[in-house]
Amino acid sequence: MNEAAKLVRRSVIKGSGSALPARIMTNADMSKVVDTSDEWIVERTGIKARHIANDSETTRTLGTEAARRALKHAGLGADAVDLIIVATSTPDQTFPATATLVQADLGITRGAAFDVQAVCSGFVYGLSVADAMIKSGQAQCVLVIGSETFSRILDWTDRTTCVLFGDGAGAVVLQAEMVPDSPASPGIMVTRIRSDGRYHDKLYVDGGPSTTKTVGHLRMEGREVFKHAVVNIASVMDEAMAEARITAADVDWFVPHQANRRILEGTARKLGIREDRIVMTLDRHGNTSAASIPLAFDAAIQDGRIHKGDLVLFEAMGGGFTWGAVLARY
Repeated sequence: MNEAAKLVRRSVIKGSGSALPARIMTNADMSKVVDTSDEWIVERTGIKARHIANDSETTRTLGTEAARRALKHAGLGADAVDLIIVATSTPDQTFPATATLVQADLGITRGAAFDVQAVCSGFVYGLSVADAMIKSGQAQCVLVIGSETFSRILDWTDRTTCVLFGDGAGAVVLQAEMVPDSPASPGIMVTRIRSDGRYHDKLYVDGGPSTTKTVGHLRMEGREVFKHAVVNIASVMDEAMAEARITAADVDWFVPHQANRRILEGTARKLGIREDRIVMTLDRHGNTSAASIPLAFDAAIQDGRIHKGDLVLFEAMGGGFTWGAVLARY
């Protein structure tokens, strides 16, 4: 068999789905809660509104709905799934894993389910783990879900943080396929994940079962996070593209974690990615942490921007610090 005919096992994205809480909180609504304004928020972040979960809407329920929609989009039944990975920092309970609750809701009784916790990088980490499981033959069909209810851990008196975040969930279905070993073939081509725990106190929650015995609230040094974000994200994206032997000009769509418009645009400029190639839902979703990438990806599929065969570059950075990138042919 010659090299051109060589087949490889790849994780192919078969479907996507998303779910958002019913309540929309605009910047005008936010100004009634803390001393802020639409102009102040939009100028610094690009955010105009976000969805906020009610008491019956949880990380579990949002994740389950996003998963159902992703399976429907993929044309698959829940019985096809043999692994569920939920990326979240806001689980329904300390344990069991939210993924097992979603598994039960979907009626799945085989395979495995677990959570990954890498804050805003969680979905990228989840894709990386799922891809490794598929490539090693340990899984055939994987649901990767990012689901968050960050409104539960916000300090609603701190205008520097509470205006940034929202709730929601997004999911993708990955399925193993044997395809030609070519950049033109569908599936995940490269994953890269990183972390540096020296910066844990730049973005963290000031509580936990082992320390304060409380859930705690989100705390952030915004300028420090911004400073590291553009450098770290651009570096790991460069690594991913170099391994795939492509350039930014080859990427059809840049689907970043929706943290801050300035970070998104700064990273794109650093890599030479055109602004019209950036999928941005930040304005209407806010920062939904691990849910932001799959929410943006699904939105771009539903509105017709992303098509089968497009080369997509995902990236994220979150507390820890954690960061990473995934390059995939949809």
